[in-house]
Amino acid sequence: MTKTILHIDLDTFYVSVERLLNRELQNRPLLVGGTGDRGVVAACSYETRGFGVHSGMPMKMARKLCPEAFVIRGNAGTYGKYSDMVTEIIKEHVPLFEKSSVDEFYADLSGMDCFFGCYQYASEMRTKIIKETGLPISFGLSANKVVSKVATNEAKPNNQLKIDAGYEKPFLAPLSIKKIPMVGDKTYQTLRNLGLREIINIQKMPMDVMQRVLGKNGSVIWKRANGIDNTPVIPFCERKSISTERTFDRDTIDVVKLRGILIAMTENLAYQLRRGEKLTACIAVKIRYSDFNTYSKQLRIPYTSADHILIPKILDMFKTLYNRRLLVRLVGIRFSHLVSGNYQINLFEDTEETLNLYNAMDTIRNRYGDKSVVRASAMGKNTIGRMHNPFNGMPPVVLAHRKQ
Repeated sequence: MTKTILHIDLDTFYVSVERLLNRELQNRPLLVGGTGDRGVVAACSYETRGFGVHSGMPMKMARKLCPEAFVIRGNAGTYGKYSDMVTEIIKEHVPLFEKSSVDEFYADLSGMDCFFGCYQYASEMRTKIIKETGLPISFGLSANKVVSKVATNEAKPNNQLKIDAGYEKPFLAPLSIKKIPMVGDKTYQTLRNLGLREIINIQKMPMDVMQRVLGKNGSVIWKRANGIDNTPVIPFCERKSISTERTFDRDTIDVVKLRGILIAMTENLAYQLRRGEKLTACIAVKIRYSDFNTYSKQLRIPYTSADHILIPKILDMFKTLYNRRLLVRLVGIRFSHLVSGNYQINLFEDTEETLNLYNAMDTIRNRYGDKSVVRASAMGKNTIGRMHNPFNGMPPVVLAHRKQ
């Protein structure tokens, strides 16, 4: 049976939500992100892209390129609500779907042609999403995830495109190699230096040549250029979570120690999120006292994977749970409602320096282990955490915790 994979993308999601809330922003150049000069562009409208503006760009530079643009700080909570609205509609209509980010979905419609026309069914679902949420949406339909994603990007803005089985290669052939998922700026430049411009150039190359140029990623890019992809749609599960907890050898009322352990736990779990390209929208803290009574508190938050956002919330929740008259036997933290996504979701709150700092810290952790970079307040606090590489005697890098 030939697979039928649908890719759905909410066009310029943050921008679209802001325009839905304020009709005066329609058809005007709009930037969503940090409003200060050191802020970063989280999303930009199509009107700004002709000036060279793109997401991830420093806001100061974006303003220079497009001085007439309106700048909005944005609200992650609002975006999360609209994302949930779309998720519920898709859940009602599709037997198997994957939420790959807050504004992007995959659905497996294989076999549904026996009962419906898949393209017609997807079109009707798209119409319903637009009608019930007011958001523009595009989709691509093909035999696999990669071709469907490329088709969606070609269909934008606010449109749809179907690639019939067997026509994947002809569809991809004339497109720029930069449109292949996984080809970033560095890989693109490497391929351009070889004289490759369109995807058809890669299609004509032997796979082993691509492997020699790009290593193990070369074969993946070659397959994608040829429309070959067997990646399955991963079922979306809202209850998916990661957690950690610590039971003490001796019950304690040492608040400094408890806070330090919670900070270390949060720091470690946040890194696990970023490493797995995940975001959390729900956090929980658990305390078990010496009398074995257990209490927990849960909080819904905007999607994030950032330590500096998660740690203060975790400590605030701990403060409301902690009873100073009782010894603490166990503390734990859980992150749930996970979705795929990168740290970009927090761009409208952060500066370029913050993003660079996280990239640098995670690079060190990837090489030397989870605990090779820690905050000073978490120094020496044992937590339950996976270690990928031994420290090889290398002392951890300490980040001084600055009080706000």
